Amino acid sequence: MTNCYFSFSLKSLAHRLCLFATALLFSILGQQAIAQDSTYPNRPIKLIVPLAPGGATDTVARIFAKQLSLKLNTPVMVENRVGAGGMIALDSMSKAPADGYTLFVGNLSTNALNETLLAGKMKKKPSEYLSGVTMLATIPHILVASAQLGINNVAELVTYAKLNPGAINHASPGVGSYSMLDMLTFEKAAGLKMVHVPYNGGAGQYIVPMVSNEVQIAFINASSVIEMIRTQKLRALAVTTEKRLPELPNTPTMSEAGFLGIGTNAWQGLFAPTGTPKSVMDKLFNASVDALKNEELKEAFKKQLITPASSTSPDEFSHYVQLEVNRWSGILNNLNIKAE
Repeated sequence: MTNCYFSFSLKSLAHRLCLFATALLFSILGQQAIAQDSTYPNRPIKLIVPLAPGGATDTVARIFAKQLSLKLNTPVMVENRVGAGGMIALDSMSKAPADGYTLFVGNLSTNALNETLLAGKMKKKPSEYLSGVTMLATIPHILVASAQLGINNVAELVTYAKLNPGAINHASPGVGSYSMLDMLTFEKAAGLKMVHVPYNGGAGQYIVPMVSNEVQIAFINASSVIEMIRTQKLRALAVTTEKRLPELPNTPTMSEAGFLGIGTNAWQGLFAPTGTPKSVMDKLFNASVDALKNEELKEAFKKQLITPASSTSPDEFSHYVQLEVNRWSGILNNLNIKAE
């Protein structure tokens, strides 16, 4: 009996020591996590951009990064990871540690449309591993044409395209992008037959071909083309906003041109890996909102026709993105658009 009791006592003691050691380990790890959160950030932060330099997302990211760096008192570096409709960058983010040092600047395409459009090609949807920090900006779209095309307005475009079916190439950031969907809607409404030319690196990759008239028209973020419009290398035919833009007072809206409701205004947002500590998310959110209030940022955005737009909280932004996922899923399904 004594031996049996002694054996039981040793097991009980070992079990208690194991529980104590486990509790101690979690306590130490918890204290380390708290310490890390309180000192965040203590090294450079990377902003991953899923599209090529020169486009709207890249422009927003670079202007924003400068001010965020000042608010957090640490370097914030922009890194472009281009390709596969944003999937290369998204894949890298699915493996990024949830520590607040690798962030993602996404947009309507990468974080809303792709959930449906590229669902069959993704191991995981962006919403499964990325959480919203805040919206950063909204940007109107402009229906633009190559100046070499010699067309001055939407009516002339429609007339030319009807007389020359298949002669107009329209560019977009890829199959299923909202720029492409808007053009398909316009094409159908006007009774046109045009040729789609996708550029998977974003608008920054097809501005030069448009200037040289290799592609003739596109719906493009205003920030990506405003300088080309000002220098008359591209021609603004119509804007997608409800009212005319002050910077382009002579350019009508799509509604004024006879195509009510056609055209999408873009949004850009900041995302962090899901599981990032709340204290880090809160610090990023507060620093981002402050950065978006900076007068230098506002002026830089204004020159590119970008409007700063912060969310009320990370949860509110994540909810907004999910609503966008649902809305565009319906649009894609109705048009029966699938990725190539």
